[in-house]
Amino acid sequence: MNKVLLIIQREYITRVRKKAFIIMIFVVPALIIAMGAVIALIAKNSGELSNQQIVEVVDESGVFAGKFHDIKNLKFLNVGQSLTAVKPEVKKDENTSALLISKDYTKNGAVQIYSKKKPGFALTGEIEKQMNDIAISDNMIKHHIDTAIVRSIKSNISISPIEVTDTGDKEANVGAAVGVGIACAVLIYLALFIYGAQVMRGVIEEKTSRIIEVIISSVKPFQLMLGKIIGVGLVGLTQFAAWIVLSVIATKIAGGAFSSPQGGIMGALAVLQTIHFGFVLICFLFYFLTGYLLYSALFAAVGSAVDSETETQQFMFPITLPLLFTYILSVSVLFQAPDSPLAVWLSIIPFTAPVAMMVRLPFGVPGWQLAISMSLMVIGFLFTTYVAAKIYRVGILMYGKKASYKELAKWFFYKE
Repeated sequence: MNKVLLIIQREYITRVRKKAFIIMIFVVPALIIAMGAVIALIAKNSGELSNQQIVEVVDESGVFAGKFHDIKNLKFLNVGQSLTAVKPEVKKDENTSALLISKDYTKNGAVQIYSKKKPGFALTGEIEKQMNDIAISDNMIKHHIDTAIVRSIKSNISISPIEVTDTGDKEANVGAAVGVGIACAVLIYLALFIYGAQVMRGVIEEKTSRIIEVIISSVKPFQLMLGKIIGVGLVGLTQFAAWIVLSVIATKIAGGAFSSPQGGIMGALAVLQTIHFGFVLICFLFYFLTGYLLYSALFAAVGSAVDSETETQQFMFPITLPLLFTYILSVSVLFQAPDSPLAVWLSIIPFTAPVAMMVRLPFGVPGWQLAISMSLMVIGFLFTTYVAAKIYRVGILMYGKKASYKELAKWFFYKE
């Protein structure tokens, strides 16, 4: 046990003393805040056109001519000519498009837009929106419906979700749950890759420099692997702890600087208070730790089976595929249906649970599902550590031979 502690101490101290580690403690939170601000700005302006666009309308139906209204960076011209007459202008200017509206405009493919380059969704979406509004108004007039009355009684209903709990009703902000869930999933995904890769690189470096032959004469391979995994894991926990402390300090400063509870930073903080951060944080640390132990053991086994980092690709892809698959689903599908069978199963299976469960947690997860998931995570990392140790003890002393999956299977069944 003392030998394992010495290895943990060595792995931990050598990494936390590096200037890069200290710098990244302060740089990463700043980068995350900056990235969030940029993403919010882009999302806010994503529906707007970036430059001036001109749409020349060729209306064969006679319904839409002169009824389009200009908006920022978008101007409609009713040319009243054939498509052949306006095409030369479209060919000359990439910011000019021709909109052809056939007489049977309700049929599929009857409305076409011609442009020098592929039009963006912002342009086509705005045209479709205006055409639908014009078509509805035209149909109402045909049926002798007063459009002014319809517009005056038109309502704009929005739903405010309320969560019913044992302590009373409270606001359940879905946007905050989505944001926190995806942010935690991304952090877990990146952390498992970053710190797992550090374990793998450390094993490869020691193996190729032949230092491992000296080390292995004093400690057992399993002790060495366990010490490296835990040491690097503690480095990761230290970084996360520092980031959490800095985030809390930044939140307090922001709260003092912006005393108004309406809008701005304080408004955002009030929204985020609808999430159980203490519970989410504890679960985040648990899934980071167990997920890291599960994957880093496999990363260590891969590092022991190769002689250079370039040879790791054939083994890395199958290992990281479940994680990558879940990450893609998390930022595209799972947050839309956090209680779907797919989301539930992905949050229970150990290889996918660290990412999938973090997406579901802010929405509320039944206790029995969380208990099963956590139990399987513990069983999962114990199993992968056992498998990796069997491969590690043989592969760590293998040189000049390219390992295959068949070789790894043989190493696993070698007797000590």
